[in-house]
Amino acid sequence: MDVDEDDIEKANPPSYDRSEDLASLLYLNESSVMHCLRQRYGGNLIHSYAGTNMVVINPLSTPSMYSEKVMHMFKGCRREDSAPHIYSVAQTAYRNLLTTRQDQSIVLLGKSGSGKTTNCQHLVQYLVSIAGSTGKLFSAEKWQAVYTILEAFGNSSTAMNSNASRFSHVVSLDFDQTGQVASASIQTMLLEKLRVSKRPEAESTFNVFYYMLAGADSSLRTELHFNHLAENSAFGIHPHAKPEDKQRLAQQFTKLQAAMKVLSISGEEQKALWLILGAIYHLGAAGATKDGDEAGRRQFARHEWAQKAAYLLGCTLEELSSSIFKHQTKGLQHATSFRGGPDEAGQGDGSGPKVSALECLEAMATGLYSELFTLLISLINRALKSSQHSLCSILIVDTPGFQNPRLAQQHRGATFEELCQNYTQERLQTLFHERTFVQELERYKEENIELALDDIESSASLSVAAVDQASTQALVRTLARTDEARGLLWLMEEEAVQPGGSEATMLERLFSYYGSAQGVNKGANLLLRGAKPHLFLLGHSYGTDWVEYDTQGWLSHAKHNPAAQNAASLLQDSQKKNISGLFLGRATGATVLSGSIAGLEGSSQLALRRATSMRKTFTTGVAAVKKKSLCIQVKLQVDALIDMVRRSKVHFVHCLLPKAEAVTGGDLRVTHGDSPDSGLMTLDLGLLRAQLRGSKLLDALRIYRQGYPDHMVFSEFRRRFDVLAPHLSKKHGRHYIVTDEKRAVGELMESLELEKSTFHMGLSRVFFRAGILSRLEEQRDVQTRRNISMFQATCRGYLARQAFKKRKIQDLAIRCIQKNIKKNRGVKGWPWWKLFTTVRPLIEVQLTEEQIRGKDEEIQQLKQRVEKVEKERNELRLNSDRLESRITELSSELADERNTGESASQLLETETSERLRLEKDMKDLQARFDSMKKQMESMEMEVMEARLIRASELNGDLDDDDTGGEWRLKYERAIREIEFTKKRLQQESEDKLEVEQQNKRQLERRISDLQAENDESQRNIQQLKKKTQRLTSELQDTKLHLEGQQSRNHDLEKKQRKFDSELSGAQEEAQREKTLREKLAREKDTLAGEVFGLRQQLQDKDLEVCAVNLKLDQLDAELQDLNSQESKDEASLAKVKKQIRDMEAKVKDQEEELDEQAGTIQMLEQAKLRLEMEMERLRQTHAKEIENKDDEVEEIRQSCSKKLKQMEVQLEEEHDEKQKVLKDRRELESKLLSAQDQVRGGDVETEKRLRKDLKRTKALLADAQIMLDHIKNNAPSKREIAQLKNQLEESEFTCAAAVKARKSMEVEIEDLHVQMEDISKTKQALEEQLSRLQREKNDLQSRMEEDQEDLNELMKKHKAAVSQSAQNLAQISDLQAQLEDALKEKQDIQEKLQAVQSQLDFQEQSMVEKSLVSRQEAKIRELESKLEFERTQVKRLETLVARLKENLEKLTEERDQRSSSENREKELNKRLHRQMRDIKEEMGELAKKESEASRKKHELEMDIESLEAANQSLQADLKLAFKRIGDLQAAIEDEMESDDNEDLINSLQDMVTKYQKRKNRTQGDSDTDSEVEDRVDGVKSWLSKSKGSAKNFSDDGSLKSYSPTGRIRYFYDRSDEEEEGE
Repeated sequence: MDVDEDDIEKANPPSYDRSEDLASLLYLNESSVMHCLRQRYGGNLIHSYAGTNMVVINPLSTPSMYSEKVMHMFKGCRREDSAPHIYSVAQTAYRNLLTTRQDQSIVLLGKSGSGKTTNCQHLVQYLVSIAGSTGKLFSAEKWQAVYTILEAFGNSSTAMNSNASRFSHVVSLDFDQTGQVASASIQTMLLEKLRVSKRPEAESTFNVFYYMLAGADSSLRTELHFNHLAENSAFGIHPHAKPEDKQRLAQQFTKLQAAMKVLSISGEEQKALWLILGAIYHLGAAGATKDGDEAGRRQFARHEWAQKAAYLLGCTLEELSSSIFKHQTKGLQHATSFRGGPDEAGQGDGSGPKVSALECLEAMATGLYSELFTLLISLINRALKSSQHSLCSILIVDTPGFQNPRLAQQHRGATFEELCQNYTQERLQTLFHERTFVQELERYKEENIELALDDIESSASLSVAAVDQASTQALVRTLARTDEARGLLWLMEEEAVQPGGSEATMLERLFSYYGSAQGVNKGANLLLRGAKPHLFLLGHSYGTDWVEYDTQGWLSHAKHNPAAQNAASLLQDSQKKNISGLFLGRATGATVLSGSIAGLEGSSQLALRRATSMRKTFTTGVAAVKKKSLCIQVKLQVDALIDMVRRSKVHFVHCLLPKAEAVTGGDLRVTHGDSPDSGLMTLDLGLLRAQLRGSKLLDALRIYRQGYPDHMVFSEFRRRFDVLAPHLSKKHGRHYIVTDEKRAVGELMESLELEKSTFHMGLSRVFFRAGILSRLEEQRDVQTRRNISMFQATCRGYLARQAFKKRKIQDLAIRCIQKNIKKNRGVKGWPWWKLFTTVRPLIEVQLTEEQIRGKDEEIQQLKQRVEKVEKERNELRLNSDRLESRITELSSELADERNTGESASQLLETETSERLRLEKDMKDLQARFDSMKKQMESMEMEVMEARLIRASELNGDLDDDDTGGEWRLKYERAIREIEFTKKRLQQESEDKLEVEQQNKRQLERRISDLQAENDESQRNIQQLKKKTQRLTSELQDTKLHLEGQQSRNHDLEKKQRKFDSELSGAQEEAQREKTLREKLAREKDTLAGEVFGLRQQLQDKDLEVCAVNLKLDQLDAELQDLNSQESKDEASLAKVKKQIRDMEAKVKDQEEELDEQAGTIQMLEQAKLRLEMEMERLRQTHAKEIENKDDEVEEIRQSCSKKLKQMEVQLEEEHDEKQKVLKDRRELESKLLSAQDQVRGGDVETEKRLRKDLKRTKALLADAQIMLDHIKNNAPSKREIAQLKNQLEESEFTCAAAVKARKSMEVEIEDLHVQMEDISKTKQALEEQLSRLQREKNDLQSRMEEDQEDLNELMKKHKAAVSQSAQNLAQISDLQAQLEDALKEKQDIQEKLQAVQSQLDFQEQSMVEKSLVSRQEAKIRELESKLEFERTQVKRLETLVARLKENLEKLTEERDQRSSSENREKELNKRLHRQMRDIKEEMGELAKKESEASRKKHELEMDIESLEAANQSLQADLKLAFKRIGDLQAAIEDEMESDDNEDLINSLQDMVTKYQKRKNRTQGDSDTDSEVEDRVDGVKSWLSKSKGSAKNFSDDGSLKSYSPTGRIRYFYDRSDEEEEGE
């Protein structure tokens, strides 16, 4: 298929096929928008954003996207965070209402059947469900009932839609301070009430008639007289014949009755509605006579059906007949039927002055239904109203869509009602144009913002003006037709009151004002003639939707029929109380405005304000005079609607029709999802393209993309986004007042680091590109959340401190109470206190009773006062409410009176001016009449004089008759000469005329050729304009894309700067951490030196203690010697005891010094522990900071991972080097382990030796303790023996546990060493990687700078190309100007040709020579040469355009190459990002292992230190025991060698005998004294060995033998036995 190159538009990448926002497309053109909508519709995505607007394509099936779950998904979301949906529009309007406290309105635009009413229902359900209401007054069920009733009484089946709305309505939702729905109301207008009696073919009346005929039960049928239905009806209301249709309609009637119950419409009120509907049906069945009876009276055709109608209405047949057929105005003309054909048109010409009986009957039916519909709206508003205070409201506007019978394949003209609905849509479309284009451009102009936009097409004011344009003399009551242009509605009103007015004269006047007589060019005019005289074409939606209207019978809409006015009085005077009560109550309230707008009742302030606004529309200016005109009411109703919407923030929803026959029947449904192209096949692309062009969405998207759609006042922007720059608020103070708001906002913008192309500073406000303000809002939300979290933390800390203080106070109070309780216990038994406690309550009882009585009386008085005040307050509230309502009523009445007065004064002024003008005209005419009279008199005098002269000449001829023959001959000869010359001149003139005609034909051929060439050049110019527009649009798209790239580069630079600053901070932190570690290491070394010195001091002290213990042992030995000597007296014993006490005191002093030294050691150990813990804490904080910096490191790694392979090679080399280092380290570790084994072996040997010494020490200590007990108490103490035994066992257990723990600690320390080495290795590797990454980052930065330079060069080239294109455009404009000059010269040539033609005619008459003709031909040749020159100029222009196109294609190729390179770099960055993420995870795992290992190491070091301390204490005890044992052994050997051995032996024998005696007395303690018995047996054996064979022990314990060498053998035997036992 061959396609013209100019018709090809740029396509977007596949990623934009289902873009949610049409404004985000890379290339914005009609084809791309169509493709995006088509793809989304094929995927069952019927909603799309179009900048600030919403586009909805009506689905052919009911999608499951309107559930309550979906509602809650959109609750609280911003528009930027939510997908396109009709709920998103409602949420945006609700969010704006809460933030700005400004009224919002949602306007739905589109053709009939595009889903406007359905979307209106979804909007209302969402707002009611999400916002909620106080006391659940408004529920989704109630609103579903409202729409069920409205669909029944206001919808019908048409050619475009099976359930089309036939009225316009506005849903008003009023909200209170908390954002809940406080009240609601519905206002209706433009009801197509004539549909009750007449309608086009294949269309039905309102649905409620069919519901009632099919679904009424037997009792209701009997009451409505529906048992026998009429076969014929003048209104064409017949029940459905199919059973399935009857069943469906009966279900709908049941649903309708249930909906009325939900809205609290009582049974009597429902019955009144059914009675009126039944009466309308019976009136249609009754019919009317065509031309009256024989006497010429108008009456019913079938009186029995009329009698039924009168019974249902509660009146007599005579009253009904007189209301319909009598009291008719005689001046009214006969009108043809509603949509009469050619036969009825002929009747209108010869009709009489009276209105026909059928028209009177139809007027009564329409009046009854209009009153019924108005009553129904008032009942609905009664169920929705509320007395709660409301702050602002949301208006939802739903009107019938565009109607075009040709679109539904109907061969008929559109009706007047369809013209009214189309006119309403045109006015709403004009409002959209005003809000989207006009106001935006005016705002830019006011703020001195230069915006290069294409020429925005003017609004649809021509088609609107052709309908409603008023003349300046509209207030003057005149029957004269004037030449001033006015609209169709005004012409209908004028022609209706004119004596000879008709539709033909109305059309002629309309075409004389707005139309084109030929009607060949639809682009030039929006009003054309039709194929027939009574048809005309009107171009709606900027000429994209041409509708053919049939004007037959239209003047009847402008004439008042008293039958329609008598309907209200007939219902009010009804004998049935349920009917009269409803309509009498409604007649007192202002529910209908001039019979046009229903639903203005309401008690809320917003409802009263809306009613006042609409009344003002109907009582101001022209409306005050024309408000009772039936045609002008259409304009006034739409004016009221537009004025009400214009006061609020408007959100537009464009509903598109997928195809013409989408909803013509109720059975046509297509299910989405059967195939991916099912939705694509159902789209009519031509229809969709026409709707896009008619709605001007592309222009709106262009101005949205190229302009600054978001704007805020300087002060508001600063107050709202000041939280993003806290340093500015700190600088200026908390509540600072700024004198220069623009400067403050500029500082705020600099701190936010926004790119300059994304915003513009106006004179009073700041403007933003699309999406920038939403990004700032998101940053503000994040900062606000952070501030709130900090505030919560501060509050919690404050509350915790207060709770702690309270707990301290409670603790103090508890102590006070405890103290008081203790005191109370002390005086509890005191008799005076008992007397005081019993007497004091008795004293206070009487006082408290009197106080209570007084308080009760005061309470009663206060209650009475409160009740009285409450009553007064309620009364005042009621009075204030009543007065407020009265004030509002009076103010509305006063406004009405003032407006009527103003209109009357204006009318008087206009009439006065008209009278003065007429008087002036009359004076002018009188003056002209006088002048003409004088001229006439002078002419009469001249005529009389001429007659007298003629008579005198005749008399002279008679006298001179003799001389007359000669003169007669001369006269005849002269006559012959004159005839000859005449013939000769005539021949010459004919020859000249033939030549001139030939020349003229040649000139005409040349002129036709020139015109053809001119038309061709015009077509070429149009094509060039189209090309230039396409190129400029593509250039704008490229410019926007370039701005996006620049903003992206700006963001990247901003992130790079932030990362560099954070990296430098991290490096400084690492350096600071390194210095702290070095400082801590130095402190640790100093503390280790101090600990070593203290340990040396401790060892010295231990040596001193050992020496003291030696001395103590010597003293004990001396004490024993003294005790053994019986000859020593008490004085020496006391002296020895005193010395012992002195030595014990010295020992205590030494122990205290040792305790102090141990305390200092412990303090040093704690300081060391604290330092290690501080190091650990710093290490953990450093690890956390490293984790926090991981994100920035990832970004670095993204830019630095291009050289990963080089890094791997370097890592392998470094790995080899590390393996060598590890081998060396392992060798060192093996040496260290061998040294540790040697040390451990030495420790084991020392432990064995110490264990043996400990055993010997135990034996010696046991003997020494036995001897001391014998000395002190002459009997051993069990308690002390058990204590010593426990101490020894504990020391053994601790020694064994210490050995085991030391072994386990050594193993764990080895593991920790290994782990620490691995961690240090990985850490060093990561640090090396980080340094390499830093180097690579620097390389990448250099590359980025090079790329930036390339980009700058490309920008320079692009700017040069743009400047060249601008120059070319300037040349094009110059050439266009030259073409215009050529056209002007052409016009001059045509004028000259006309002048030449006139000169030729003159030459033919005056015999001018042919030289003039030759000069004219020379001039024509000059003009032809000029035209040839212009052709060459046009060709040169085409070559310039081609060259410009080639340059632009080169730029696009370079840009595509740049974008492809950027995509490759992005893919490489993503791959490196994944690799760096893996490295980050490994680093995290290593950090965790390092922290775990450090923790275990710390715990093990603590355990080792405790065990070392225990081991040191045990070693000190062992040393002390060794010394004591050595002293005891030396003492015993000395005693054995001395002469006093017998005394010692005797003393030991005495001790053993005493023990044996005590044992015999206490036989039950053998288990506890087993070890003592063993020691006594050892003493026995020792004594026996030491005595030899001379002495032995007897059975009663006497000593038998002794051996001096037995002592040493005893100790060694005991020690060997104990070793074997262990």
